[in-house]
Amino acid sequence: MEENTAVQGASASVTHVTPLKRDATYDHRAQEAVLGIQVHHTDGRSTQSMLVLSPDQVELYAIQFEQLIAKRERARQAGR
Repeated sequence: MEENTAVQGASASVTHVTPLKRDATYDHRAQEAVLGIQVHHTDGRSTQSMLVLSPDQVELYAIQFEQLIAKRERARQAGR
């Protein structure tokens, strides 16, 4: 069985992922939103990839981000 070349030599774990400073795109035909991301590894490397979201996921995260923004604003107003 052949190993996936993207995985060969990958021994470092992923520590976190951050969005790239680019606009997200929406592919109407595939019905997917795509956001560029930077994947950070424990060995200090980082690689670029894509986060692909369904329309339902976009709606869910929009709601969650609205809630996070409101929490941040309340914390600011409380002087935290």
